Amino acid sequence: MLQNLRRMGYYIHQKDNWPNFSWNNDEFVNLLSEARNLQGRLIGKMESLVFELRDEALLETLTLDVLKSAEIEGELLNPEQVRSSIAQRLGMEFAGAIMSDRNVDGMVDMMIDATRNCFEPLTAERLFDWHAALFPMGRSGIFKITVADWRKDTSGQMQVVSGAAGREKVHFQAPDADLIEMEMNRFIKWFNEKNKIDLVIKAAIAHLWFVTIHPFQDGNGRITRALTDMLLAQSDKSTQRFYSMSAQIRVERKEYYEILEKTQKGDLDISEWIKWFLSCLINALKATDNILTRVLLKADFWNRNSKTIINERQRKILNKLLDGFEGKLTSMKWAKITKCSKDTAIRDINDLINKDILQKESAGGRSTSYELKIMK
Repeated sequence: MLQNLRRMGYYIHQKDNWPNFSWNNDEFVNLLSEARNLQGRLIGKMESLVFELRDEALLETLTLDVLKSAEIEGELLNPEQVRSSIAQRLGMEFAGAIMSDRNVDGMVDMMIDATRNCFEPLTAERLFDWHAALFPMGRSGIFKITVADWRKDTSGQMQVVSGAAGREKVHFQAPDADLIEMEMNRFIKWFNEKNKIDLVIKAAIAHLWFVTIHPFQDGNGRITRALTDMLLAQSDKSTQRFYSMSAQIRVERKEYYEILEKTQKGDLDISEWIKWFLSCLINALKATDNILTRVLLKADFWNRNSKTIINERQRKILNKLLDGFEGKLTSMKWAKITKCSKDTAIRDINDLINKDILQKESAGGRSTSYELKIMK
């Protein structure tokens, strides 16, 4: 049965014409126009900001991009480590910088190289460097994997599978390992070509093409999204990222996997895939308004309180609140985060309440919680 499916070309990479993709521009010309318009408006808006605010927006976006790209693969990184690692690599002053794990630094290094050096050619060696950065210990979890080289398929063919053991559903099967070098040589040559394809459309094609080849034993999704960002940065003509496709893909993850599976089991007309990609991009661009609003709010807050005496513990917590603190802020959490006693935490909190910066949340509960006064 499987041999028959292979002869029929069950997966897109088994079709006779692979990888000669086709698409109908008329089906998404309006979406492309909207995406391009939003890109231009966003870049213009960010360039009008003062240098410090632009850096803050860049730091917010890159942090979100790294966190969500890892989260799509089920890996939860420490937000403070990610933010600190990015700030350090971009030479930004960042209060409260902390040490970061090697796997966090590796993810950050890859994303920054993809965007900061977006106009540099893509090579197999560059991809191997990215892969080595993602898996600095040569392992994915507890399993030893092939790092900085194409997958070998020594334990069977590469498949994307879900479901319990014995009742697995195969969503996709990648090309055989002995085809990868040829497939990647062809992909890299196309990726570096200056062709007539709009760079946003090229990003959509590259995303689908690379994740279909699935050239590595692990980390394919994260590298796919780095390549997507690389081409989107080229399309923006900017090495600074102010929107996150990874964050939006995380929001639309169910739809993403559905359209990806449908396309990989379809024919070489990828118009539907491109339409979905453009819609996701448009949503990502619109979501950036939330980041910009938070950055401006934070800048305004510190400008208004520039002469207010605030200690380092208070500054740390206030920045966390301004960055979007998850959950309720209580005196116990304050003490734990700032590594102080509960009595000290209560004194810090009461001091900020007296300075009209914090207030008790109106919602009741067993523990008193606090919020920024400007949030209401």
